[in-house]
Amino acid sequence: MQLGFVTAILPDYDLKQVFQAASEIGYDCVEVMCWPEGKDARRYAGITHISAEDFTKSDVTTIHQLADEFGISISALGYYPNPLTPDLEEAQKYVEHIQKVISASRMLGINRMNTFIGRDWRKSVDENWPRFLETWPEIIQFAEQQEVRIGIENCPMSFTKDEWPGGKNLACTPAIWQRMYADIPSEYFGLNYDPSHLVWMHMDYLAPIRDFADRIFHVHAKDVRVDQHRLDQVGILAHPLEYHTPKLPGLGQVEWGSFFSQLNEIGYQGPVCVEVEDRAYEDSTESCLAALRQCHTYLRNFIPVRA
Repeated sequence: MQLGFVTAILPDYDLKQVFQAASEIGYDCVEVMCWPEGKDARRYAGITHISAEDFTKSDVTTIHQLADEFGISISALGYYPNPLTPDLEEAQKYVEHIQKVISASRMLGINRMNTFIGRDWRKSVDENWPRFLETWPEIIQFAEQQEVRIGIENCPMSFTKDEWPGGKNLACTPAIWQRMYADIPSEYFGLNYDPSHLVWMHMDYLAPIRDFADRIFHVHAKDVRVDQHRLDQVGILAHPLEYHTPKLPGLGQVEWGSFFSQLNEIGYQGPVCVEVEDRAYEDSTESCLAALRQCHTYLRNFIPVRA
């Protein structure tokens, strides 16, 4: 396995600075954010460390030179919009950019891209399914042509009132994954697996590693703390951020020894990228770097440096 981090935590850095920070701390790789140029209201969105717009062979050469200079690989290109948003014009723009990121991944020789399925949060899973079947077969077919594997993160994107009640990402439970892969059985369609989301949804986060072993293309390392006292007051139907908090690995309720043991059991040899979303480490760039150092120190207990 290779230890990396998601570059969204360093929004003010350019790609060279990201690679330099990763190298100095001791990481092996980074998942690089590829949002369209411009700001986004959502936390950790709108970050552009590689622009997929008008991506050229010259861009490939520059990025490969930086990677070689600092000894850092790119685990995947990441872009996490809502391609099933009810605004069809907006959704089409998201789909088009997903395809641009897929193409950039192929040109760079990474052949891995991470994203969300999306969802109309006002509707049930069944009511969303026709849009899923209208949208995603074409994207996966394009990915197959480019030989790029798509890792869908299992975050429900249901945290605040504007995402209530259904959240903005369908692909958040094993039952839905089974349905997705039955309808689109492509070997290029898989998961970017994050155990923390299943913890706060009160689900087993180890069993899916075994059950979906051939679908885990990429892993996010993020922890979570459920405030049981607060949960007992507001209940599980409250907005989820009322009773849970994302944390750095080792500061929450994921049992990382068991988690990595299960990854070893299925023979997973891919990237594991820290996703820093712990608000205790967001007040400055130095705090973000401190978080990355702490995560690296902790997770090297499970992913040793290899010669």
